[in-house]
Amino acid sequence: MNNAIEHAVTKVPEVTLAFWVIKILATTLGETGGDAVSMSMHLGYLLGTAIFAVVFLLAVVVQIKANGFHPLLYWTTIIATTTVGTTLADFADRSLGIGYAGGSLLLLALLMASLSIWYRSLGTVAVDTVSSPRAEMFYWVTIMFSQTLGTALGDWTAGTAGLGYRGGALVFSALLALVAIGYFRTAISRTLLFWAAFILTRPLGAVVGDFLDKPLNEGGLALNRIYASIVLITLILTCILLFPKRAAERGH
Repeated sequence: MNNAIEHAVTKVPEVTLAFWVIKILATTLGETGGDAVSMSMHLGYLLGTAIFAVVFLLAVVVQIKANGFHPLLYWTTIIATTTVGTTLADFADRSLGIGYAGGSLLLLALLMASLSIWYRSLGTVAVDTVSSPRAEMFYWVTIMFSQTLGTALGDWTAGTAGLGYRGGALVFSALLALVAIGYFRTAISRTLLFWAAFILTRPLGAVVGDFLDKPLNEGGLALNRIYASIVLITLILTCILLFPKRAAERGH
């Protein structure tokens, strides 16, 4: 099978610097967008979660049915996972009273279970093997759990741990830097490093998003959530249009 065909059947993008830039923007948008619906529009966490869950399910169905990799569709689905992750984590942590620590532990368990079942079913959790409907289903469920976990971790770090939004951003940026060093300087599994980075970009986006839209007396910039979300969407679309858009080479 030649490279053109390999690229055509792979359903995820090549992991480059552009991928991580868009991912961080998308996770930040998930926070501002989720808060805009649940808080600014006063719909609450439960209704907000229901709305975004429908969007997420529709996006996943379209993504799985699509032939090949389509950048706009892929990133729309990623954004859907970040928004539903934001409202779902907030609902569990705040409305159900589980708390940030309890919510983080529960979501970590769900994420590990998803990865474990995926590995036991297909023998790998490498993203460059996501080229079948079954693998895609595992992929998107795992991403949804990772995005939700990231929201809870970001809130726990900034709030309960008392680091604030700037402190939380510094912590998660430092952890991502360590993952990058591991990628370039060690022989640690690339699959493990990918998922570590993927998970860590979500709490980074969460604390940055909160920093943008939370009140001044809580350490934020008090920006309008809807306007901030529009700016982030514009930046994401610009990156999608400007950066090279290739699917990951299919794993063997």
